[in-house]
Amino acid sequence: MKPFTRLDGLVAPLDRANVDTDAIIPKQFLKSIKRSGFGPYAFDEWRYLDHGEPGMDCSARPLNPDFVLNQTRYQGASVLLARENFGCGSSREHAPWALEDYGFRAILAPSFADIFFNNCFKNGVLPIVLKAEIVDKLFREAAGAEGYKLTVDLAAQTVTTPSGEAFAFDVDPERKHRLLNGLDDISLTLKFTDQIQAYEARRKGEAPWLFA
Repeated sequence: MKPFTRLDGLVAPLDRANVDTDAIIPKQFLKSIKRSGFGPYAFDEWRYLDHGEPGMDCSARPLNPDFVLNQTRYQGASVLLARENFGCGSSREHAPWALEDYGFRAILAPSFADIFFNNCFKNGVLPIVLKAEIVDKLFREAAGAEGYKLTVDLAAQTVTTPSGEAFAFDVDPERKHRLLNGLDDISLTLKFTDQIQAYEARRKGEAPWLFA
């Protein structure tokens, strides 16, 4: 997992509430568990005018010109600005996989669905809860200024606008540590490799029949 420290990112404003995980990555793409390759299918039903299926060449598919991520000014965005209850619906971990693979490293919203919120931290995406009035302000600024960027500083726990206005956000200390150091659940487990191997060797001596 890539560490998250400081991000100076172009903002894409997705002005919809209650965006569910099926909208983020539709069910037909859940067959793979590789974690990668989902970016082209993020928001598939909103992003394209045809029906998407796994393995399709998305470069040749017709784009929906009305969808925000297809607008030229938001190409290369790494900060997603969203409304309340983002990531509701099913618990599919493919949703943060798709967002991260697309290029989003931070998501700002007034609220998130709990399971999606937890899954983001496990996959290198920083979900940030800000007050609704702050999110409203950021939406107005993003709409009014092409190339609008925000600086997300995880160590300082701040989101800073181009004018220098900073907004603090809360984050669990353990989750913060994991993101800053790029540690997912597997990485954390591997830190104890020596202890695990020692335990297995001792256990094999105590109960050899379990290893026969």
